[in-house]
Amino acid sequence: MTDLSTTAGKLADLTSRLAEAQAPVGDRAIADAHEAGRLTARERIGALLDASSFVEVDALARHRVTDYGLDATRPATDGVVTGYGTVSGRKVCVYAQDASVFDGRLGEVYGEKILKIYRLATKTGVPLIAFIEGAGARAAEGTAALSFYSRILAAATHASGVIPQIAVLTGEAAGPHALLVGSADLTLMVEGQAQLRLGEAERPGEHRPALGAREHAERSGSAHLTAADDAEAVETLRALLGYLPSNNRAEAPRPAEARLTGSIADNLSATDSELNLLIPDEPEAPYDMREVITRVADERAFLETQPHHAPNVLTGFIRVEGRSVGVVANQPTENSAWLDSRASDKAARFIRTCDAFNIPVVSFVDAPGFVPDADEELGGMVRSASKLAHAYAEASVGTISVITRRSIGAASVVMGAKDLGADLVFAWPTARIVAVHAASAVPEIHAAELAKAQRKGKDVAALTEKFTAEYEEGHLSPYQAAERGMVDAVIPPEQTRGQLVEGLRLLDRKVTYPPAKKHGNIAL
Repeated sequence: MTDLSTTAGKLADLTSRLAEAQAPVGDRAIADAHEAGRLTARERIGALLDASSFVEVDALARHRVTDYGLDATRPATDGVVTGYGTVSGRKVCVYAQDASVFDGRLGEVYGEKILKIYRLATKTGVPLIAFIEGAGARAAEGTAALSFYSRILAAATHASGVIPQIAVLTGEAAGPHALLVGSADLTLMVEGQAQLRLGEAERPGEHRPALGAREHAERSGSAHLTAADDAEAVETLRALLGYLPSNNRAEAPRPAEARLTGSIADNLSATDSELNLLIPDEPEAPYDMREVITRVADERAFLETQPHHAPNVLTGFIRVEGRSVGVVANQPTENSAWLDSRASDKAARFIRTCDAFNIPVVSFVDAPGFVPDADEELGGMVRSASKLAHAYAEASVGTISVITRRSIGAASVVMGAKDLGADLVFAWPTARIVAVHAASAVPEIHAAELAKAQRKGKDVAALTEKFTAEYEEGHLSPYQAAERGMVDAVIPPEQTRGQLVEGLRLLDRKVTYPPAKKHGNIAL
């Protein structure tokens, strides 16, 4: 029996209480997690943070509910581990939900802990990392639990655009728990473990299976990144954090030794010269836009986000001269890079994330147009395209567009156009910038001549082919756009990285003064 009347006894009591917080429901739960190939909530935090940097808060918190016999089970931490520490020397706040305690269900004290760490992260200007797993609200705590979901979502909303919020889904998130995932800027899901569903069962006793990481990575787009297990999730998370600043007034980490010296010509490499051969001679033949992205990136590294969702547009992070850069690119290997609503939504969301956190955006454009499909139109493609235009036009960070091949019609308007707000626009000599495809333009422009040929029994097909060749020769090039200032320069592909280096250096100094207003009304 510990003698609490002495200092030694009080210290021993504290040690005992803290030890309980390390295994709030016993060592068997830890062993079960390890047997399943999973880390515990506390181990996930330890793996993410620098060694010995974790400072836990509210380790001794316990629920206060006496109904339904819950006063007999009051585990320390109440099912969520919260605190702060460092990742690569940078401060972060973190919480990890523990599904071994009440199935990870949220109660009042559990909610108080998350809310407290949210407020700490926001006022200190550090990223918030959440390891999420839980089966929803604690039924025994009723509306008190629901109240804290609302409070946490309000805190996440206030923190949005101020600090990066990253959710790592390590187990099931059901009911209102799913909203904690949806409120994050970026979400990572662990394959074989993560399950996400918002809807409740339609009838009592009915079980609705939650969809896993693969489904949400491919179909819903709710997973920006996936990982094979907890260890890979932590490794990916640390890499992702390296591209993000601590808050909206900071800059992402930049290695000082990455700065280049000399002119663009001085820094040309064999890798740069490979770009000269990338675009096929056949105007509609596919090529992989990742080959362009990796050739302009430092160490050819590209951290792609949502790679399996709307793959006709690529999004992700690279470094150029050590600087963190967001990339948006059309992907000709997927549906010939035609834009649709999902691709537009994906790109718009990514641009806004970059803009919120001072990350310049580089766009690689090969956009033949929007998918001519009635279902797409009725599904809100116009609204999605408007989101994309809004995101580009609203962006206050530096924006550079590189037109590699096609930039046609409405797609040309919304994909990083000069007059939409792009700071610098470069085009390769293979670029074709035009308002209308030749197949549509020729019948309109030469309607009278073709009708006359039809009446006189001439070969209309041959005449159409002739007019098409003339139209393509005169219009399908970057030079008309360059003459009108819609393109700042037509460049050899091998100079792309060099032009990005010089352009991004200049745009580090970009300052904008937006009009006074509450916010724009993006077409959500």
